[in-house]
Formats: sequence, C-alpha cells, structure tokens
Amino acid sequence: MSTAAPHAVAGTTVGALVESGSRQLAAAGVSFGHGTTNAHDEAAWLVLWRLGLPLDSDLSDAPDSLRNQSVAPEQVALVATLFEERVRTRKPAAYLTQEAWLQGVPFYVDERAIVPRSFIAELLVDGGADEYLSDHTHRVLDLCTGNGSLAVLAAMAWPEVLVTGADISPDALAVARINVDKHGLQDRIQLQLSDGLQALPGPWDLILCNPPYVNAASMATLPAEYRAEPALALAGGSDGMDFVRQLFAAAPACMSEDAVIILEIGNERAYFEAAFPQLPVFWLDTSAGEDQVLLVTRRALAAQSRLAAQ
Repeated sequence: MSTAAPHAVAGTTVGALVESGSRQLAAAGVSFGHGTTNAHDEAAWLVLWRLGLPLDSDLSDAPDSLRNQSVAPEQVALVATLFEERVRTRKPAAYLTQEAWLQGVPFYVDERAIVPRSFIAELLVDGGADEYLSDHTHRVLDLCTGNGSLAVLAAMAWPEVLVTGADISPDALAVARINVDKHGLQDRIQLQLSDGLQALPGPWDLILCNPPYVNAASMATLPAEYRAEPALALAGGSDGMDFVRQLFAAAPACMSEDAVIILEIGNERAYFEAAFPQLPVFWLDTSAGEDQVLLVTRRALAAQSRLAAQ
C-alpha cells in the first residue's frame, strides 16, 4: 500500500479543509481507532487542532457555523503539512497532536505510552462502576496505567479514594506524571513502577486494569498505527491472556476481602473464557456491548486458586 498523499489538503474555509482532509485520509487507507473511527472525524480533529480551535466546534451547515470561517493561506499550509505527516508516518493522530481525549477529559500522550481508549473510562465517568464500591473502598489501583488516564478519571470520580497508577514501563510512568500534574492530582495519585503486582502488596479495594491482551495472531496483522504504539502495552502472548493469568494468580493476596477487579479484554472474550472456563465473572455493559470489560471478585479468584492447588 502506498503511503504517498493522493493530493494536498486544500480549501479556503474550515469546512473545506475538513472535507479535503477526509478525502485524503480515506484515499491513503490510514487506520483509525485511536480516538476516532472514521476519516471525517479524524480530519475534523486534525484541522481544528492545527488551527487552534476547540475540538467540539460546530461544523454544521448553519450560516454562523465555524465551518464557514475563512482560513489564511499560511494556516492552510500548516494543515496540509500535518495531514501529510499523518499519511506518511502512519502515526496515530494523538501522537501528532500529543493530546488524547477520554470521556471529555484531555490527556497528554506521546510515543512512550499507548494512546488511551479504554472502555473502563465510561464506567468511571457515567457511574457504571459505582455499585461495586462500598464505604470500605479507599485504595484503588490502576494497573498498566500507561499515560495515567484511568487513574486520573478514577480520582476525579471518587474524591474520597487514594489512587495508585502502576506500570512496568518507566517511560509510560513519565507520561502519567505529566497527566497527574496537569490535572492537579499529585496529592491523591501515586505512581509506582511494578512488574504486575510484584511491587504492589496492597491490600487494594479495587483494581482497574487495561492490560496487554492482544493475541499473537492479531499482533502480526496490526495496522501501522497500532504498531507505532509500545508493543509492551499490547502483546498478550499466544492467546492474549499471559498477563491476565499472572494477575489472577497474584491478586487474591493483594486484595481486601470484598475487593473486585475491573478488567478490559477487548475483543478477546473467547480466549478469556477458554483460559478461565470455571471462573465466574460479570460482564459489564459499555458502548461496545457486554464483551469488552468484566468484573471478577477476590472471592472468585481465591476459590479458583484453591481448586487449582488441589
């Protein structure tokens, strides 16, 4: 597949640039999934960001819409250069803008961390996870925190809890530090370097985890945009469950009695159920359906461990 731009982005208005950019992205065959799902939305993101305009700007056909605002030639050139870089490098747009939005909250991101896109964020913001907390929920762990976005959203959602964001990657934790500071949560979020739960004895009342879960066959066919991300944050072994196995084995000893894990496994439900056929879990509803995020209790994990030991 050629990465050459079929034409330069051009136009004299914001709307014309978005439409031109959308055609360029579609013709170049770039892949989405890092904040947008289609060429038009990504083109709007890139144009508005490059022009310094709010990303939620009105781009409707209304006469007073920003869509009809004129753009100076020198700004058009800047927009065209940004689109050329997106097509040429195949980097996710978030790496080019160094900004990603999750549930309406802005986060810094660069190539040191995966672009945040967890469906767990929905459960934190819309209250979908609240019923699994109690008066005894005080210590929350965001394991595989990446750029720290889930840790930040958890701290925002539950002002009474203390959050630890942990990752095996010092680079990712450096990015997470930027976001903790950006949102003024230094007093409520601690960052910890750890390989799984090794440096995290707890006890934790709630563990959030969006782990590396992509199976080997899927890793081999990932588009370039996904290969631009740290493989450490994606690759989950032959069936995608390597990290999850380690987590479930170690977690009971690190959890309080009534604690739960909220775990994202993406499109790997079949592999998860094959790996843990006897483990009772609850599948949680998100905008992607009920196959992406699950909840498992400490009691269930401890019972499974006892059975495995027999």
